[in-house]
Amino acid sequence: MDRWNQFELFVQVAELGSLSRAAEALGMSNAAASRCLAALEERLGARLVERSTRRLGLSQMGEAFYRQCKAALMQMKEAEEIVNANAVAPGGMLRVTSSLSFCMKHISPILPRFHKLYPDITLDLMAANRYVDLLDSGIDIAIRTREFEPDSNVAVRRLAATRRILAASPGYLAARGVPTRLEQLAEHDLLVYSHANDPHRLHFNGRNGQQQVLEIHSLMQSNDGQIIRAAALEGLGILIQPNYIIYDDVVAGRLVPVLDEWDLPRLTINIAYQGRKHLPARVRVFIDFLVRHFEEMDYERKWTS
Repeated sequence: MDRWNQFELFVQVAELGSLSRAAEALGMSNAAASRCLAALEERLGARLVERSTRRLGLSQMGEAFYRQCKAALMQMKEAEEIVNANAVAPGGMLRVTSSLSFCMKHISPILPRFHKLYPDITLDLMAANRYVDLLDSGIDIAIRTREFEPDSNVAVRRLAATRRILAASPGYLAARGVPTRLEQLAEHDLLVYSHANDPHRLHFNGRNGQQQVLEIHSLMQSNDGQIIRAAALEGLGILIQPNYIIYDDVVAGRLVPVLDEWDLPRLTINIAYQGRKHLPARVRVFIDFLVRHFEEMDYERKWTS
């Protein structure tokens, strides 16, 4: 048997504690796995595995060999990933997750151009207004609005910052009036994103350094920004949303900012991904493509001005 096959089988036996389960994991028959392990021990002249009727365990020599074997296999895998990332055309399934709003506004529109550049990459795009665990769910890339990841195995790359603003339709403001002081928000119907940090307490910063905290009551709240946006466009009330969701509506005049001299805490939009030393090519090219697109569109300047 090939030596690397022997190493792979031995590592699987050590981690699974079962020859049959190790054989199944590698697509081998039990008989072939038994011969492979015996050949490894014979070649090394040492017993690596202590066999019992219930479970296989490692000998003292086997424990030491397992650590070296595992490290060698990981180095070989990294070497293969380096070659794949630089010599093989990017391909395979790429799993991306973000909020529904971000998917609709900033991922779906760029997919035709991305597909033209990388036709062998297929996408599984999961819209979720909650943070999915990348490692447990098999997600390659997540777009998130938090500064850091609690898991040190997850890397972060910054995309852009964005203001959060208050805005309403011209029809609503014509009927209810335009608030000119923060206290007047109590007289208005507010539309609130329920997944925001402390959604019913707004921390305002004024242009002259003033700070004010305002407790608010909402006419409607939702866990999805597109629902809030649609309600505001229909004249239901004043929304509180990031610019990356409603910027086009503001530019077109469908929504009008109010109390714009006050600033709410800004959000940073980041790309989160599994922090391996050598990323699969499909992950690397999508991240680079998205970052380059945001720079070309000058989104941060637009969203924070």
